[in-house]
Amino acid sequence: MEKLIRVSLILSLIFTVSCKNNSKEMKSIDAKFPIAEKQPTKLEKHGDVRIDNYFWMRLSDEQKNAEIKDEQTQKVVDYLEAENTYYDRVTAYTKSFQEDLFQEMKGRIKEDDASVPYKSNGYFYITRYEIGMQYPIYSRKKGSLDADEEIIVNVNEMAKGYDYFQLGGLSISPDNKLAIFATDTVSRRQYFLRIKNLETGEIYNDKIENTTGGSVWANDNKTIFYTKKNPETLRSEKIFRHILGTHSSEDVEVYHEKDDTFGCYVTKSKSKEYIIIGSYSTLSTESQFLSADNPTGEFTIIQPREKGLEYNVAHYKDHFYLLTNKDKATNFKLMKTPVSKTFKENWTDVIPHRDDTLLEDFSIFKDYLVLEERNDGLNKIRIKRWDKKEDYYLPFNEETYSAGVYGNPEFDTDIIRYGYNSFTTPSSVIDFNMKDKTKDVKKEQVVLGGTFNKENYSSKRVWATARDGKKVAISLVYHKNTSLNENTPLLQYAYGSYGSTISDGFSTTRLSLLDRGFVYAIAHVRGSEYLGRDWYEDGKMLNKKNTFTDFIDCSKYLIDNNYTSAKHLYAMGGSAGGLLMGAIINMNSELYNGIISAVPFVDVISTMLDDSIPLTTGEYDEWGNPNEKEYYDYIKSYSPYDQVTEKEYPNMLVTTGYHDSQVQYWEPAKWVAKLRELKTDNNLLLLNTNMEAGHGGASGRFNALKETAKEYTFLLALENRLDK
Repeated sequence: MEKLIRVSLILSLIFTVSCKNNSKEMKSIDAKFPIAEKQPTKLEKHGDVRIDNYFWMRLSDEQKNAEIKDEQTQKVVDYLEAENTYYDRVTAYTKSFQEDLFQEMKGRIKEDDASVPYKSNGYFYITRYEIGMQYPIYSRKKGSLDADEEIIVNVNEMAKGYDYFQLGGLSISPDNKLAIFATDTVSRRQYFLRIKNLETGEIYNDKIENTTGGSVWANDNKTIFYTKKNPETLRSEKIFRHILGTHSSEDVEVYHEKDDTFGCYVTKSKSKEYIIIGSYSTLSTESQFLSADNPTGEFTIIQPREKGLEYNVAHYKDHFYLLTNKDKATNFKLMKTPVSKTFKENWTDVIPHRDDTLLEDFSIFKDYLVLEERNDGLNKIRIKRWDKKEDYYLPFNEETYSAGVYGNPEFDTDIIRYGYNSFTTPSSVIDFNMKDKTKDVKKEQVVLGGTFNKENYSSKRVWATARDGKKVAISLVYHKNTSLNENTPLLQYAYGSYGSTISDGFSTTRLSLLDRGFVYAIAHVRGSEYLGRDWYEDGKMLNKKNTFTDFIDCSKYLIDNNYTSAKHLYAMGGSAGGLLMGAIINMNSELYNGIISAVPFVDVISTMLDDSIPLTTGEYDEWGNPNEKEYYDYIKSYSPYDQVTEKEYPNMLVTTGYHDSQVQYWEPAKWVAKLRELKTDNNLLLLNTNMEAGHGGASGRFNALKETAKEYTFLLALENRLDK
């Protein structure tokens, strides 16, 4: 820590000399950190003019991927690499600790681990890892777990020679002889589809590029339906039909989603009777179906799209079952309709709407209906017999926890598989017999290293009062020997967008913070669905600022109630959570000693005005369309990049991926450049760009741990706890 202080003092001295000379240019010459070139670009909308000095950092995919870099591309790469060099230099003294921390976290993982086998269509399927290997091996056994293992895909072999590798969309043909799999070697979530003969091991010549990775088999074992992306916007916009053995140029387009605010996908019903195409936006959905026995037939619309009407579809016997918000069912309800009469006037209630309970999902079995609900922020699993003889909830006893139903591909079974964990309880996979109510714990997460004992940790949930009177839950976990007072370091995390709810789950890596005296807190702010759908609606569009003020009010609660102080409070968020980080430090930077902002969505107004950027048009119902002045003014008022001012900011670590397709790298790069230009403090500001990765960071289970070790080291260095 003394070395870090020394670096900060050196930078402080340089900065002071620059300021005394009243010359920004002198600062750029003397300072050891990178100063980005300013090239003012005038941006005008609705009569409002913005000057973006760093607009030049934006590159097209063609520029990024070109073998020979043009002048602009080279300038951008040079800047990103200069920031990486600065990051490496400032953190050089922590490298040994980072490696130790990485080994510590890796040492808790059972390297030769395997999933609980699940049965589907006569085979048991297993995902397993081998010691020292980064990637999984997918295998199966026919009929019995005692049968010989058949390797479906060894991802370690496929990943050789790639800096990044991701396998997705593994799907087995109905006759069990073929497998489709998808690969991404760039990290932009644009997958190649390949087909493997599981009897001979041959990988066919069929190769389909630029897909979402998902695909489904028709029942003839030779017809495949898949989703294509727009190569520029990356919107999932077309469904194609492919016949085994033909060239992809011969594939038939069966659906084109022409509304650029919608995406589409293709799936298969659990009953295996129907192929279903779904179209979706934030506020509306639409589905159409086709018999899986008739893949060249015409799809039939279930219910035409309507603004504000959402529904998801499952099939059982002669009915479709629909999870829907029809009739102002804000928290959703379950309805059904005959397969022969699918328009909404034929829908009838199965599970009515409830004001206090969010219906999140459902699973259909031969004799049972299983519901996944959320009440008072907590997961509930409800089991109902179709004959109405029983209706009960699984018991969960901890104050805060996470529970959810697995895929459960088998239909005619009394067994439901679910997962359970909490802040202090490692993950378990449990088979529950819905008939006799017995349970069989199939697997408990092993935490190696010899130091973990769940009794050494405490968790609880407290409620902060937001400035408008709403109660916001904060889930906390810490080592029982940690004293809670103004000197206690606390990391506060949140996401708060798209209705995504962060569960209070177990983490082996987090133990490295807890064991060094940190408290970890999740603020369940508006924008999630923690307290139901209204909680989400009250944190989006023209209510988006509630997400930011909720987080700030939670921070104030933690400080006021002596869990920590501003000198020891840290905040972290990624993607839309990175936007949250940018907003809170513009609004109340004095509350935080340090911020980690991962792949942050911070240039909101410019991105949402540019429909050529991937995924923009589908986001209008989340943030608003700034082509309309009301939304333009509101978004601009909180957009972190636009709201950077001359003031003091906390210590900051900002991370991004050069190939990020969700939040383009130039957003955090521009943000850091502007912060360097305007901030008046001497606190650390670090930008670390993974030049081989995208939105999800590095691939491989161990490489991901190295990124976590970087983040935790940043926090522990600020707390002078590298020797603990």
